[in-house]
Amino acid sequence: MSQEDLPPSVVGALRCSVCGDPVAPAGRSLRCPRRHSFDLAKQGYVNLLHAKVPAGTADTAEMVAARVEFLGAGHYAPMADLVAAQAAGTTGLVVDAGAGTGYYLSRVLDELPEATGLALDVSALALRRAAKAHPRLGAAVWNLWAPWPVATGSASLVLNVFAPRNGAEFHRVLESGGRLIVVSPQPGHLRELAAVVDLLDVDDRKEQRLDAALSAYFEPEDRFEQQQTVTLSPGDARRAVLMGPNAHHPARLTRLAELTEPLAVTTAFLVSVYRRKDVTTPTGPGNPRR
Repeated sequence: MSQEDLPPSVVGALRCSVCGDPVAPAGRSLRCPRRHSFDLAKQGYVNLLHAKVPAGTADTAEMVAARVEFLGAGHYAPMADLVAAQAAGTTGLVVDAGAGTGYYLSRVLDELPEATGLALDVSALALRRAAKAHPRLGAAVWNLWAPWPVATGSASLVLNVFAPRNGAEFHRVLESGGRLIVVSPQPGHLRELAAVVDLLDVDDRKEQRLDAALSAYFEPEDRFEQQQTVTLSPGDARRAVLMGPNAHHPARLTRLAELTEPLAVTTAFLVSVYRRKDVTTPTGPGNPRR
């Protein structure tokens, strides 16, 4: 398998985003029996979208560059290690919903020699990086709010790190007994930066809202809080802001230039592990994911 190919197990789990049929390689494309075709980009990902991405939704080139440099410096490595530890023992397919550049999925796959990974994200720019982040990883552009082009019951584990949460689709693509790992920021995350830049607020009731949103589909299994202090250079402090949703709100970023000295910053994460409930999940109308 060349670096531009999708792992066979990933192709086997993907479905045509038009009709829901299985897809198979056809030259440099994926094609279903009804001849709907999706080109494989030279960077190694496939774009299954057939609608324009709303402005302010996908990561920009600047956001992707900031994320690559910030994560590459290891500031969130302890959290990535914690997620990988909770994924231990997983075999089969790991779907990362909102995978971005593939940083967290790649770390999980390093610990799971018998697993493969599917990175889903609405940003093709981010998936150019994700597609090359690990040899057992395949990447597909998709809007997480729509029914996913992924076979029902095809995944053993779903990851969701700082990304939109579609509980119905998490549940549908997971096999019976499959698990979901959700990472979200806690109140106090990057609070020292918030004193300089007008950052978006973290919901004080995020934990309760998370459980309530997923309660129809999942049972809480475990939960971990991780907080530490990291010293960020002025450049990394700016990247911490520019790599996230705050970057879509330029008016909030006018004081970034004031960051001229290293800054001790709190990182605070909530890692929640859920087990799939055995309830029926409906598929999208007219577009079953067989």
